[in-house]
Amino acid sequence: MNKNDKDFLGTAPIGKLLLSLALPTITAQLINMLYNIVDRIYIGHIPEAGALALTGVGVCMPLILIVSAFAALVGSGGAPRASILMGKQEHDQAEQILGNCFALLFLISIVLTVILLAWNRPILLAFGASENTIGYATDYMNIYAIGTIFVQMTLGMNMFITTQGYAKTGMLSVLIGAVINIILDPIFIFAMGMGVKGGALATVISQAVSCVWVISFLCGKKTQLQLKVSNMKMKKSVILPCVALGTATFVMQASESIISVCFNSSLLKYGGDVAVGAMTILTSVMQFAMLPMQGIGQGAQPIMSFNYGAGKIDRVKKAFWLLLKVTFSYSTLIWLAVMIFPQVFVGLFTSDATLLVFTKTALRIYMACVFLMGIQIACQMAFTSIGCAKESILVAVTRKFILLIPLIYIVPLIWRSNQTLAVYLAEPIADFFAVSFTVILFSIQFKKALEKAPESSAQA
Repeated sequence: MNKNDKDFLGTAPIGKLLLSLALPTITAQLINMLYNIVDRIYIGHIPEAGALALTGVGVCMPLILIVSAFAALVGSGGAPRASILMGKQEHDQAEQILGNCFALLFLISIVLTVILLAWNRPILLAFGASENTIGYATDYMNIYAIGTIFVQMTLGMNMFITTQGYAKTGMLSVLIGAVINIILDPIFIFAMGMGVKGGALATVISQAVSCVWVISFLCGKKTQLQLKVSNMKMKKSVILPCVALGTATFVMQASESIISVCFNSSLLKYGGDVAVGAMTILTSVMQFAMLPMQGIGQGAQPIMSFNYGAGKIDRVKKAFWLLLKVTFSYSTLIWLAVMIFPQVFVGLFTSDATLLVFTKTALRIYMACVFLMGIQIACQMAFTSIGCAKESILVAVTRKFILLIPLIYIVPLIWRSNQTLAVYLAEPIADFFAVSFTVILFSIQFKKALEKAPESSAQA
């Protein structure tokens, strides 16, 4: 597989191609997860204050997810569209998308930074912080907010590196920052006695270094799509279709923020700080489960997008079925591991005996249907890869807003004997019905979408 050949996405064997693209993206996703996971692991083991500090940082997660969601709104919408245009050999238009998306990310970063610095305390209180944890939450968020622009540029622009087939470079973008973060965390948190502030500062510095790496690559000579100032003047005709396509991913990630608030408020009501602290651990383990699948999906995305644009429908189908097999196999294995060894996952984040015992039970309930999520990820990524914005949005909205949020409040009213655990039960119930809906929609719409693909001269 020669990546000097600009059409390698349309000619290389699907299996080898997915392996070469997915392994780096999975690695990148796992490494990216370390930014927040490592912070939580170290913070959760701060002497005496670990449990409350972990809960406080956990309350920051909705805001952090919103920042990441805006990066995904632009990057996950722009990158597939750029890849489709590359498949059509429309290189200049693909570069115009890159420049417009960069400008939009910069604008969004400025707005988010101002909001986070000005109003993080009232927002955090509304998101489930208590008087015991608000100090830790604001300490973390005040510093993290300063690095918003680095997070936006790293996550959003890195998708344009991966979509060109440079998966290893995309992995290095994340690896560089993660290694710096892992090194700086214990120094700032423990050696310098900065506590949660040290965790936030380590994250900001590491993201800044990653940002420099990403932009340097896109401005360099090795990239096929080059970042140019001349393409940064935003045009509605260029940016709006990208935003429309990225809305599904945005809804998925931003809804995690809203859902986190709903979970935290309900859990604070029924179970107090211990239940909210457990939720921090549960979402961390769920990230561990979901991010590799998203990495596999991101590896498959350039293959499906490029070949859809080139009219090579058989390759699109082969890529999807291989993606489905791999993600479903992984989600089943991670489900088994969580069901059999929940204490291993929980023990990474806390040594507090009370929190450990409570969370072990909650984890089994919360992730009871995670084995089905491989199907959800594969179908949604396929919709996004071939430009089916409406279907992607519908799938995302159904799972999060139509099902999960109402269930967070309804299930505890039904299972009154243990209302705290009932809140966690909302997640697997929503997952089951969401995947069922996605499979039905996909079986109908995917074939119709493929029939609208451009015809390739080879197939004709």
